[in-house]
Amino acid sequence: MELRHLTSFLAVAEELHFGRAARRLGMAQPPLSQQIRNLEKELGVRLFERNTRSVRLTGAGEAFLEPVRRVFDELDTALRTARAAGEGEVGRVTVGFAGASSHESLPLLTRAVRAAHPGLELVMKGQTYANVALAGVADGSLDLGFVRLPVSSPGVRHRVIDEEEMLCALPADHRLARRERVPLEELAGEPFVTFPANAGSTLRDASVQACQRAGFHPKVVQEAPDSYTILALVAAGVGVTLTLTSCRHIQQTGLVYRPLAGPAIRLHAALAWREDNPSRALRTVLAIAEQALPTPR
Repeated sequence: MELRHLTSFLAVAEELHFGRAARRLGMAQPPLSQQIRNLEKELGVRLFERNTRSVRLTGAGEAFLEPVRRVFDELDTALRTARAAGEGEVGRVTVGFAGASSHESLPLLTRAVRAAHPGLELVMKGQTYANVALAGVADGSLDLGFVRLPVSSPGVRHRVIDEEEMLCALPADHRLARRERVPLEELAGEPFVTFPANAGSTLRDASVQACQRAGFHPKVVQEAPDSYTILALVAAGVGVTLTLTSCRHIQQTGLVYRPLAGPAIRLHAALAWREDNPSRALRTVLAIAEQALPTPR
């Protein structure tokens, strides 16, 4: 059975006239009649009662009509879906993000994608650290990642979407909590709560480097896997930590944030993707992100 046989059947069934159906299809009447006979032969039933003056559907023809219409409806949907996918309007994009640092940027992107192209599906993959998301983009397990600079993986492109400033988080009763700004060197000898070493945290690496530039190595007394836990431990008086402005939405009783004295220490958040990723859906999401998450001046 060929699709043209169903097309011919539908035209005759709706016109109930072979001549009009042939004109509708842009073909001669004899080939149309032959296609209907071939279809009836394949089905083993008569679809039409016809004589020199009229054509009408048989019971089998009437039963066949609605399923055939559904076939063409589904075909139309399939064609539109394929074309939309080719244009990047439908599809699936896997996105890696790291906890608290994506608190503001991730919802902006997801809402913008949903509003512009409801057929696009963003599959969210929560990562503990930004470098883990970057590794996922590099190995192809993620299409798009919320990461922090530097991005040096071969074949991975990135675009900066935010600039974050390093802050100090202290217990509310800490001696430095009364200061408007905290000199970093005054944290020498303080107990630190931070991310585990060598786990992929760019903030941990940047914090250690900042302390070393201030003349000391941080005395880490407690490690924790995420910003929420770290800041809860700080609020409990376990120690101090260096965090980022994107985490200030985490509010704990007994916790205060203070900017650091001196020149600001900034980290850059970015979107990263593989340059050779062929996904049209990814290209569409990146275009939407240009508007939803513009590069800061």
